Amino acid sequence: MAAPTAAERSMNEVTDDTLNHVNKISHSTEPLSPDSGELLDFLVDFLDREVGSDLKSLKNVGDLLEKLRQENLALEEQVLTVSSSVPPKVAASLSAAEEARCSLEDLLQRERRTSHKLHQHLHGAQPWIDNLRQTFDQVENIERHVKYLRCLQHIEELSAVVQQCLMTTSVWEAIRAVDTMAALDNGLNQSGCSHLQNFLRETLHFWHKIIKDRLSSDFEKVLTQLHWPIISPPTQSLTPAPNSQEISSQLDLLVPQLLALQTSYPSRSLGSGQGIPPTQVVSSATSRSQEPPLCLPIQIMLLPLSKRFRYHFYGNRQTNSLSKPEWYLTQVLLWMGNSSAFMEEKIQPILDRVGVPISARVELCRGLLSLVQEKVANDASRLLYDDVVFCHLVEEVLQFEKELRSNQSYPAALPGLLHLLLDNGVLQKWLIVEKKMAVEKMDAMLSAEGAWSSQYKDISDMDELKAPDCAETFMTLLQVITERYRGLPCPSAQLKFLALQRELVDDFRIRLTQVMKEESRCPLGARYCAILNAVNYISTILTDWGDNVFFLQLQQAAVSLGEESVQGLGAIEMGRLASLEGSLFEGLLALLDRLKGDMMGRLLEWTMREITEKAKPYCQDRWLSLPSQHDQSTMTLSSSACPMMLCVRDRLLNLHQVLSLSLFQLAWQGLAEKLDNFLYQEVILSNHFSDGGAAQLQFDMTRNLFPLFGHYCKRPENFFKHVKEAYIILGLNVGSALLLRNLLKQTVEETRDWATAGDPPPESALNELGVYCLAPCDVLILLNLKASLPGQ
Repeated sequence: MAAPTAAERSMNEVTDDTLNHVNKISHSTEPLSPDSGELLDFLVDFLDREVGSDLKSLKNVGDLLEKLRQENLALEEQVLTVSSSVPPKVAASLSAAEEARCSLEDLLQRERRTSHKLHQHLHGAQPWIDNLRQTFDQVENIERHVKYLRCLQHIEELSAVVQQCLMTTSVWEAIRAVDTMAALDNGLNQSGCSHLQNFLRETLHFWHKIIKDRLSSDFEKVLTQLHWPIISPPTQSLTPAPNSQEISSQLDLLVPQLLALQTSYPSRSLGSGQGIPPTQVVSSATSRSQEPPLCLPIQIMLLPLSKRFRYHFYGNRQTNSLSKPEWYLTQVLLWMGNSSAFMEEKIQPILDRVGVPISARVELCRGLLSLVQEKVANDASRLLYDDVVFCHLVEEVLQFEKELRSNQSYPAALPGLLHLLLDNGVLQKWLIVEKKMAVEKMDAMLSAEGAWSSQYKDISDMDELKAPDCAETFMTLLQVITERYRGLPCPSAQLKFLALQRELVDDFRIRLTQVMKEESRCPLGARYCAILNAVNYISTILTDWGDNVFFLQLQQAAVSLGEESVQGLGAIEMGRLASLEGSLFEGLLALLDRLKGDMMGRLLEWTMREITEKAKPYCQDRWLSLPSQHDQSTMTLSSSACPMMLCVRDRLLNLHQVLSLSLFQLAWQGLAEKLDNFLYQEVILSNHFSDGGAAQLQFDMTRNLFPLFGHYCKRPENFFKHVKEAYIILGLNVGSALLLRNLLKQTVEETRDWATAGDPPPESALNELGVYCLAPCDVLILLNLKASLPGQ
């Protein structure tokens, strides 16, 4: 191999130097590899730019090499310059760090010396601090004693002011001083001065009682002059009292003063005097503690009434009888009514002028009601073992509540007496007694002599349902139970009574079923039909109750309280109740409807059995040999049909008399359907008919059978579709019958699409004749029974 020329060596040097130069001037983090494609591309571009395609220009390679060497030297000098300047900066930084360390140690030394001096100073000043703290405590203690003494002095001053005002009859000033004492008492609630607070409260109570006793005495004197309490109905006096103006002025003064006194010290106003009735009656069902206290004038006015009530209705008095709760309940209602006008005319205007937003009449009723609540609560707990007297107490309480809300217009927002009946023991006893009494009444009503006769049987306008006396009495019993628990203020308690009603309805249904089974040997009898009327009557009433507002409200309450609120309701029924698809009596209605359907089916079955027995001669009549209609002067009913027609007529009249209107509609329609099927199967399809026989059949049906049902509908033939269409087919003339038979035979024998062929279907021809119910095959069978057609 020949040695490389000078030009080739120069080219190799250029390539190596160029690679080094490119690696130095490149800003990439890694040097370009000679095998790199990017480097080769750069080298080619560089040679094309510096050398070009002219090979003679290789002589410039030396200059190019020299240029690159100069650039390489310049770069090396820059690197050396930078590397030589780094060590002095590092040294300067280390020196500065050393100086900072020395300065920090100096500062730490100074801090330790200062801290030592501070501790020495604090140790020396500690006795001074202890002395000053002791002095401050003594000053603070003295200040508390001074404030304590000032408070005592203020109490004494207020007490002296009250005493002075009472001596000078300045009642309003005394009340204001008492009001100031009450404000001071409220301010001391958070303090720990229990003795001071007790002293203030005793002082406050002392003066409050003195002022109240004085005002009460004056107020009672004024009430006496106004003839209070009003025990008997008030009479209109034509001549007013000579001092009526003075009495009114005193009343106008005393009532606001009593109200202001109660406002100034409300916590001690109740029960501070003897005989004032308590305003709270403890009950497990309703707490009365949230009610506002009675205003003080009303409390004083209640004193004589309370004394009379306790005198007559407590202790060993004859008027205190557990079996006569109506005595004290009626007495309290009389007091309320007799005092109403007095409260409205004398007390209410004063309350309005003072700006007290209460009703004097309602306040008096509330006070009297508290007496009754206490009495009823005590008596109810003593009567839990005497069913008769307990029932009487509940009835009287319910009647009292009704009169209280209606006659006395007592607000519904305020509790009356019903909440006392919601006590767990009382409520359970009520439910037990209610069920016991209802069961006894059911036994009595079902065994009564006229249990299965309607008390309105002689009054047609009122006897559409024809309900027997036992069913009507039973529903009246349920209605009375509803009225008793309707006013209870607790939905859960109402739902318990609803569950009892559902249980009683189911019990009565079972009893009706048992009696029905005994009477099922004679379903056409009056008692069997009376039982059917009873089932229908109860079902009708329960359906109406399901749409009643009260029971709809109970339905929503049952949904909100859950499945356990009403016994016997499952998850599915609760879901239907929530979506308003069902009612609270849906399950009972389903059972009653099933019983009604079974009884109606048995009734129709026995009726049809009797009719079919009477119809046997008619079924065996010689329809084929009857003469043509043209051969008879007049047409008459077939003699063989008379027993059947008489039986149908008698059964319809009997059912119309003994069944309710809705049940009779079902009965005659069901009878018509069964009779239609019977005549079609046993008379028409079982015989051949001549033209005279077909005409006689049509005459018997249209002029005799259908009119029997025409009393109950306008178009009775619509309920005998098979018979009607059958005599239409049998009555066709020979030509029409042949054409129809050919058409129907072609339809039966050939299976082709009539719509595609363009010909009308056979049903169209039947519809033109008035035949809609019978199928083409059935019509073909009837045509084959027509004796006048050739080929028969």
